[in-house]
Amino acid sequence: MSTPSSRSDGVGMTTIPYGKQHISQQDVDEVVRCLESDFLTQGPRIPKFEDDVANYCGATHAVAVNSATSALHIACLALDVGPGDQVWTSAITFVASANAALYCGASVDFVDIDNESINMCPAQLEHKLIEAEQHGKLPKVVIPVHMCGHPCDMARIGELAERFGFKIIEDASHAVGASYGAARVGSCEHSDIAVFSFHPVKIITTGEGGMALTNNESLAEKMRLFRSHGVTREPGLLEHDENDGWYYEQLELGFNYRMTDLAAALGSSQMLCLDEFVAARRTLADRYIDQLADMPLSWPTEIESAASSYHLFVVMIDADDRRRRRDVFNQMRSRGIHVNVHYIPVYKQPYYQRFGFSKDYCPNAEQYYSRCLTLPLYPDLSIQDQDTVITALTSALGS
Repeated sequence: MSTPSSRSDGVGMTTIPYGKQHISQQDVDEVVRCLESDFLTQGPRIPKFEDDVANYCGATHAVAVNSATSALHIACLALDVGPGDQVWTSAITFVASANAALYCGASVDFVDIDNESINMCPAQLEHKLIEAEQHGKLPKVVIPVHMCGHPCDMARIGELAERFGFKIIEDASHAVGASYGAARVGSCEHSDIAVFSFHPVKIITTGEGGMALTNNESLAEKMRLFRSHGVTREPGLLEHDENDGWYYEQLELGFNYRMTDLAAALGSSQMLCLDEFVAARRTLADRYIDQLADMPLSWPTEIESAASSYHLFVVMIDADDRRRRRDVFNQMRSRGIHVNVHYIPVYKQPYYQRFGFSKDYCPNAEQYYSRCLTLPLYPDLSIQDQDTVITALTSALGS
């Protein structure tokens, strides 16, 4: 049941979105089987989906939740982030990467990006850590973000974690199916916890949904508590042995962050096509790179030994005039090509400006934001529609 690459807007114009899900008949059948079963939530499909993802990534534990934002939140809580703590993340990310720390009462700071990968720059991070150590203000947790599906330099960041004593949460929302070295992203080889998103425009989807992976059993137990009101029936966790089948205890102040069996059924079905989805994205990305090679553009690059899942294909327009990107954006949209911008530096948001961040806090992030444009990329994007995008972009750049 592959959906068309493009669609009509109802007034005669064909539109091409920047991203969209691929839903097969197999996916539909799995969800229908769940609907016809005894469990729509808190049933057997959730642990199956968790096992599917953990086994694929090579992680020991996986905790499914209702969104990646929820996963980031419980990851911070499991690492005891709270008032008085600092959490650092990339300047270029969706606001959830930073908001999760604020939910815990911590403060947030931002690390500038590397101009090539658009990920958190290890050199900038090291410089900031040295300065913070001198003032006794080291972060408790650092959240590198695998922007566009390109893995960060996790070995280097992991070395800094050992040296300066912070924990790492990988925001791998874009990077399901990506790899770093010999391991898949999500293996937590260089981190304490990794977080995935299953939003419809991501690599695989559960409608809405997220997952936190870890190799630490204690962290997994804490996250399972936090996702479900802090309540447990597990005998090994109970503080009192009542020996009654109905007995449960609330051990933490948790949340209702549970994933449904409906979502998990879709997720397990989608996992069967994950490698196919990533291969299709990489093929389309390679074709963009080939076809756009002579244009006044650049794009984020994979670091050595990493393989991106290409959640997004972002180009940077070679122009100092910030109006140029706006003109290109508007021309593409007027042709029914729904390009986008990922992302505005988080500290530029009005809410974060209240914390005193200057508008040019991270210069590399500022330069990237002034030039970036996200082109359509998803497994069902046809060559014809991709050519339409390329032709429209060529025209807009030449005007």
